[in-house]
Amino acid sequence: MALTDICADCAVRDRALCGSLNDEELAALNMLGRRQKVARGETLIWAGDESIICGNLLSGVLKLAASTADGREQIVGLLYPADFIGRPYADVADFTVTALTDAELCFFPRKPFEQALEDHIQMERLLLQRTFAALDEARARMLMLGRKSAEEKLADFLLDMARRMGSSGCRATPDGPMTFDLPLTRGQIADVLGLTIETVSRQMTKLKAAGIIALPGGRAVTISDRQALEARTEAA
Repeated sequence: MALTDICADCAVRDRALCGSLNDEELAALNMLGRRQKVARGETLIWAGDESIICGNLLSGVLKLAASTADGREQIVGLLYPADFIGRPYADVADFTVTALTDAELCFFPRKPFEQALEDHIQMERLLLQRTFAALDEARARMLMLGRKSAEEKLADFLLDMARRMGSSGCRATPDGPMTFDLPLTRGQIADVLGLTIETVSRQMTKLKAAGIIALPGGRAVTISDRQALEARTEAA
């Protein structure tokens, strides 16, 4: 298969960083890259190791995690399809990156990718824009963790998951409730939201009892009443 054909088949090309390139530029960039599938639970990057790769997430969900001094893990972010992985111009990886689901990535060696950024100013600018967007997300998360109640945090989280996982979700009718699988366990959700697993379970049960969500089984969640869930993100 030609390199340009690989990009033509890419489901996230229009949303990914390399979406700013034309076909000729994509062909040059793909001389550096390769696709790789990773299994759920597999670690791609370890914090403290040499930073040697960058890339785009094509499918699946990844987590970024840091470790505390006593060895506990703290999830500091999640990556979804079209998100960028790795950190150009950094010699050492800051966070451990692990697959929460089966995933596929398009990888580039860091040093040649840095040269590609310098050769293609539009892609470099887009990476800067995404960096600022990630910073804004981190600031919004700090506000949520510091100011919102447990109910508000979980409602925000479920709405964000419904948006992020929408392409893999399903509806019985075009306008019907959406059902999707959460990529995180309740323990991991608690970690992300700064709550205990018991609090997450209580809030999920509370939303279910109110008819706002349904829990069909496993990690599946159905958003039964989106407006009511949105109202819970700003509870009085």
